[in-house]
Amino acid sequence: MSDGLIIWTYDWVPQGPRGFVRDLRLRWACEEGGLAYTVRTVPFEGRGREHLARQPFGQVPFLDDDGIRLFESGACLLHLGSRSERLMPRDPQGHAETLEWVVAALNSMEMVSVPWWFIGLSGTAENPLEGWMMSRLKRLEAAIEGREWLAAGRFTIADILMADVLRVPKVRAACPPVLQAYVERVTSRPAFRKAHADQMTHFAAADERRAAARGPGE
Repeated sequence: MSDGLIIWTYDWVPQGPRGFVRDLRLRWACEEGGLAYTVRTVPFEGRGREHLARQPFGQVPFLDDDGIRLFESGACLLHLGSRSERLMPRDPQGHAETLEWVVAALNSMEMVSVPWWFIGLSGTAENPLEGWMMSRLKRLEAAIEGREWLAAGRFTIADILMADVLRVPKVRAACPPVLQAYVERVTSRPAFRKAHADQMTHFAAADERRAAARGPGE
């Protein structure tokens, strides 16, 4: 009997990353695309050989789909897009636009935003990536101004990726008004809210299990 779509994530993470662990991207896509899925876990602490065999960098998420196995959230989203036209248009132009914006979210935005906010955590007076980051936000603002969605005139997996990159608190705070409105528009969707709530519930339940395993007074 088929297990269907399985999204793999950590069994537990500290408070800081909750709501931003990238299995949320896959949960969100499945909710948007009407794809049934289950969530399974690998240990956050003591990542072992089996985890590394599935994700060589020891990260999550990774995906099973009836014998098809993928890692990297972008690759997994493209696969889910192939499963649902709600996520990825089938016409050649709409498909091409979605694909280019998926790559742009990962290569042109996230490649800059992650090191930018990570350097900012160090408390250094000047962030050497500040100019680069602000330039990317400005160019994205110009590209999206006057548009509701990134590709094909409708919501696609490109919006899932781009909004997830931009909603990181430090990044979102730096966004100009057009991008602020875009992030709000995308993350107001019921599918995002459900996926986010489900991830938070997942890690809250893990806290309870860990507390029970420690026992009283520990």
